[in-house]
Amino acid sequence: MKKWLVTGFEPFDGSHVNPSAQIVTALSSFYPTESFHGIILPVETRTAPKVLVEALEAIHPEAVLCLGEAAGRTAVSLERVAINLLDFRIPDNAGEQITDLPIVPDGPVAYFSSLPVRQIRDALLEEGIPVELSYSAGTYLCNQVFYTLMHFLSRHQWNIPAGFVHVPSLPEQAVKRHPLTPSMSVDLDIRAIRTIIQMVEEKTP
Repeated sequence: MKKWLVTGFEPFDGSHVNPSAQIVTALSSFYPTESFHGIILPVETRTAPKVLVEALEAIHPEAVLCLGEAAGRTAVSLERVAINLLDFRIPDNAGEQITDLPIVPDGPVAYFSSLPVRQIRDALLEEGIPVELSYSAGTYLCNQVFYTLMHFLSRHQWNIPAGFVHVPSLPEQAVKRHPLTPSMSVDLDIRAIRTIIQMVEEKTP
């Protein structure tokens, strides 16, 4: 098995849970510790990228999967593109709200995921898991972390499978919202991410 770095996020926007964090915690007890490194990132624009980069430098992973929650999504979303833009709809957990700034000044406009996203999508569909290819990771912390990841790999010429996946909110979150939003159980989330890891293992060197 490759050496994996998988990240999730802490709760934000008033919620007490985040499915991405629950997935990382669950998978950390499933995979061998020498192959799986799970980290929960803060929802803070000034610290999340630093924590990610420090983990990349310390672990030297052979594959990276970053996870985040996307309220309102109806399926697991395989993100294809990270854009060089910070434009927050809500403040982060440190109270900072950025508008119309680049993530990396003079950096590329965008980066593409290096995951085999179409093959992953097909595998998830075969398992009966709702999934979609997404062309927008937003302009909040998820996109910032995705862009930071791909920019780091590009600068260091690390040719490894890496990308970002959004998962829907949990049912316990959705029922508290008015109007109600789509949701997915954490058990189905975990199945989806395990399938993604398996597909990357099979389809990439």
